[in-house]
Amino acid sequence: MTRLCRARALVLFLAVLPLSGCLFRSRKVERRLSTAPLRSATQKELVDAINTQASKIKSMQATVDIDTSVGGVNKGRVTDYKEIRGYVLARKPAMLRMIGLMPIVRNRAFDMVSDGKEFKLWIPSKNRFVIGRNDAEVVNPKQPLESIRPQMLYDALLIREIDPAEEIAVLENGYETVLDSKRHLVEQPDYQIVVVRRGKEGWYLSRKIIFSRTDLQPHRQLVYDENGQLATDVRYGEYKDYDGMKFPTQIEIERPQEEYDITLNIVKLELNKPITDDQFALQPPAGAEVVRLGQQDNQGRGSDGGDPK
Repeated sequence: MTRLCRARALVLFLAVLPLSGCLFRSRKVERRLSTAPLRSATQKELVDAINTQASKIKSMQATVDIDTSVGGVNKGRVTDYKEIRGYVLARKPAMLRMIGLMPIVRNRAFDMVSDGKEFKLWIPSKNRFVIGRNDAEVVNPKQPLESIRPQMLYDALLIREIDPAEEIAVLENGYETVLDSKRHLVEQPDYQIVVVRRGKEGWYLSRKIIFSRTDLQPHRQLVYDENGQLATDVRYGEYKDYDGMKFPTQIEIERPQEEYDITLNIVKLELNKPITDDQFALQPPAGAEVVRLGQQDNQGRGSDGGDPK
């Protein structure tokens, strides 16, 4: 009898529960969606667009304004550096040089160059010349410039083609948060090309290239390491036409693991103009402290590599 009474009590409770307003509350959930006109594309069309753009651009010479910030949660603070003028040279397959100039006086704040395997970095204010491999993971919080790798900048500036021999591309339909004409945050459909690459220990997530549905241009690129960690987060803004090719006028490069952010605002851009090997030459100035990453600091002497212009 006791079990029967308990069962009847449970049935009565479940029957009365929906009638009791004090036990639950409903609320509307509104989803703000963008009303902007959207364009459509297939996976093949998006991959072809990436590869076509990659094949067209052989070199670039840019005058840029450089905004830099260093720090985050791990460091406990963020330091913003004053915007400086800079120059960027890039030539395929992997050559890059970037020079930053001090405000007003326009002396060199830094000069870095890479051939795709090794990089060199000259910091005149420290009289310090750093040499190392692009894959050298030596983070020096007292010298944040030494955490920057030219190859990372190169891959952010020039989106690599998708290699069918080593990579697999998959299309995903997603959403991004954007500002509408009234400056309201709204969700807008996007296309995401997910790139899986063959690594030393098997396949791994290599990149996500996110296309805006309003113009079908890449507006973001997420680059991962072989451990699946986000290495670089790049955002591309306001595309303009340069010699018949669309190129972003703002490139924001975030490195979450090293906690630094570099934004390049394009002032002037020339594509596919000849660039000589001499423009990528950089040698230690006489009397500079030469530091080889992964080795003990040592002193070295050299001669100035000259101006790339």
